[in-house]
Amino acid sequence: MAGPARVDVEGWGWRYAGRRLPATRDVDLVIEPGERVLLLGASGAGKSTLLAGLAGLLGDSDEGEATGRVLVDGAPPEGQRGRIGLVLQDPESGVVLSQVGDDVAFGCENLGVPAAEIPARVAEAVASVGLDVPLNRPTKALSGGQKQRLALAGVLAMRPGLLLLDEPTANLDPDGVAEVRASVERVVARGETTLVLIEHRTEVWADLVTRVIVLAPGGGLLADGEPAQVFAMHGDDLAAAGVWVPGRPVDLPVLPPLPGGRDAALSASALAIGRERRTVVASGLDLAVPAGAGTVVTGPNGAGKSTLALTLAGLLPELAGEVVASADLAARGIRRPARWRSTELLTRIGTVFQEPEHQFLASTLRDELAVGPKALRMSAPQIEAVVDELLERLDLAPLGLANPFTLSGGQKRRLSVATVLASSPAVIVLDEPTFGQDRRGWREIVALLQREIAQGRTVVAVTHDADVVRHVGQHRVAMGAAA
Repeated sequence: MAGPARVDVEGWGWRYAGRRLPATRDVDLVIEPGERVLLLGASGAGKSTLLAGLAGLLGDSDEGEATGRVLVDGAPPEGQRGRIGLVLQDPESGVVLSQVGDDVAFGCENLGVPAAEIPARVAEAVASVGLDVPLNRPTKALSGGQKQRLALAGVLAMRPGLLLLDEPTANLDPDGVAEVRASVERVVARGETTLVLIEHRTEVWADLVTRVIVLAPGGGLLADGEPAQVFAMHGDDLAAAGVWVPGRPVDLPVLPPLPGGRDAALSASALAIGRERRTVVASGLDLAVPAGAGTVVTGPNGAGKSTLALTLAGLLPELAGEVVASADLAARGIRRPARWRSTELLTRIGTVFQEPEHQFLASTLRDELAVGPKALRMSAPQIEAVVDELLERLDLAPLGLANPFTLSGGQKRRLSVATVLASSPAVIVLDEPTFGQDRRGWREIVALLQREIAQGRTVVAVTHDADVVRHVGQHRVAMGAAA
């Protein structure tokens, strides 16, 4: 069937295997062909779960239990390969093959599109997203924004009638956000697809969508209507539920500027960094991270921010120069973090990775938060108190016995931050600590970081979030010419 798709959701819900409560339930809605829908809700309300249901990715009973039904053009989505296209928030997750043209053609080839038709589809899709690079360009050479547009082009080449986007700009710098936003606008302007979009950056998309649907945390819908009407009539309730409402900033103090003469917790000169010995990402870096203060690392995708964070944290060796810790942080007299033992890092520098799943080790949230305290040989009552406080503070208490991998993206991020805080390190290094957060989760994380700074801890945050820069960035390290 050609043209934009119709979506019918009737009393639908989904409970993941091993979870007592459903991720979402009692969802009833109809999306007419060609509508452009912004799907909102607090972190954990079930937005990504609903999108996965629309994409037909939740049909296996081993993974969980569904109630109600979802129909796309009157049929279950599981059997509609190519009719439904899904783009996820991580640009890397959408890259399959090593060259741009091959990657865009991959979906068409899997669908059995005639070989003679594929080159025209690839060229049309690449042009529609404004990805102005040669088709033989290596995909690894693309920026984050380009990779996200590449993923979008691969989906569009299949000519779906339903386009599903799950936070497509969550990990992008401002230029990448603008690139992806413009690409989606060009696509929907042709009127050939129905759009359902999850995005916490409501101000980026509010003038493009025709409808806003807000999932209620306990199930069902909190609001549904035209964007201006929904935000005007339900703004207070939406903000209280954790939805980012355009024009409503979060009420948090801005940290005071640093006085002069602050000692450095970490410093480096003529530093060169990279993930591999032969690949230098950035060089000639001179920096000092002030102790007991908030430092933000900013710059465009690909500038080396994450690599710098891992190098400062002692998890990647320097390619040239050295990262030197203060004498107070030294372990066995050694001031170079890359030479510390893992147990020595645990209480000195804690790291929150960009991908939360990379640091999960246990099968429940409570056990996950107890890993660090147990390694530090805390008593059982001490561990219990630390775990309870962090679960409550980051709005994760009802999920204490859930598997970390079943959480929403925003919940995973909060858990990853909490696992590091549980060990009370002197320095906390975080890579994009607020991505995927609703308004309430964002406020809790930033307030928690401000509290850690006030208590004398050193915080280093890699971020594209201008509000994090404003509320945490007493000191700034700018990477790349566009930073």
